Amino acid sequence: MADGAKGLLGAVGAAVRRLREGRGLSRRALSDESGVSERFLADLEGGTGNISVVRLAEVARALGTTAGALLREGESAPGDPASALLAGLSRDEVHEAERWLRARFGRGDGQLVALVGLRGAGKSTIGRALAGKLSVPFFELDALVEQAAGLSLPGIFSLHGEAYYRRLAREVLTRFLAETDEGVLATGGGLVLDRESWRLLQRRCRTVWLQATPDDHWQRVLAQGDERPSAASPHARDELRALLKVREPLYAQAEMAVDTSRLGVPGAVREVLQRLTGPHKASAARRRAHPRQN
Repeated sequence: MADGAKGLLGAVGAAVRRLREGRGLSRRALSDESGVSERFLADLEGGTGNISVVRLAEVARALGTTAGALLREGESAPGDPASALLAGLSRDEVHEAERWLRARFGRGDGQLVALVGLRGAGKSTIGRALAGKLSVPFFELDALVEQAAGLSLPGIFSLHGEAYYRRLAREVLTRFLAETDEGVLATGGGLVLDRESWRLLQRRCRTVWLQATPDDHWQRVLAQGDERPSAASPHARDELRALLKVREPLYAQAEMAVDTSRLGVPGAVREVLQRLTGPHKASAARRRAHPRQN
C-alpha cells in the first residue's frame, strides 16, 4: 500500500476514534449501530482497516457525520501536522492539550493579576485586599501546590526536594492559568527562577513586583514565623539579602513595580489598582466594591 494511502487510512481512523469517543460510544456500541464488526472497527481506528465506501458510510452515519466529511478530514491531515496529531488523541488528551495551549499561548484580558516578590513582600496581604477592590477571587499558588501534593510545603521540601516542588508548581500553574479567567494570584518567591513558569505568568497575567527593602523583608518574614528555606542557618538574614540581589533582575521583568516599604499596604493597593485600571476605572472598581446605601 502506498504511503499516501496509509496516511489517509490513519487519518480517517483517527477521526472515527475521536468522533466515537466524543459521543461517548464504546467500540461495541458503534459496531451495533453501524453493523461493522468490532474487530474491523479496531483495525480502522488503528489505521490498518481498508474499509469500503459503503461500510465507511454506515460508520459515518452512526457517528452523526458523512463518509465525505471523514475523507475530507483525512485528506487534509497530512498537510497539517498539528491537526493530524490532535486527530489521534483521545477526548481527554485533546482537553489536556487545549488546557496547555491556552495557558502557554493564550493572552488574558487583563483580569488575571499575578504578584511576585521575595518572602515578606506582602503578596498575601496586598493580594487579598486588591482582589477585594477588583471584586475577583484571591489565590495563593503555594496553597494550590499543597492541595495538589496532599502535603504542606515543608513536607514537600523534606520528602521530595526543591526540584520536585518547582516541577509540581509549574504543572499547577499551567492548569490554573488554563482554567481561570480572573483573579489575583500570589506566587512563591522563587517562581521567577523557573523560566517556563515565569514566561507563562507574564504571557497570561498582569504581573506586579512588590518591592521592599531587605530589612523590611526580613522583619516581615520573622513576623510570619517563616524563615524557609534557611531556618536553620545562623546567616539567614544575609542569605535573604543575597536572594533578593540575585532575583531582583528577574522581578524587574514584571509589568510594574510597587514599593511597599514606601507606600505601606493601603498605599500599595491603591497604586496597583490605579496602574492596573487607570484613575477612572479604579474609582469605578471602588464604587462596585463599596456601593452606597440607598
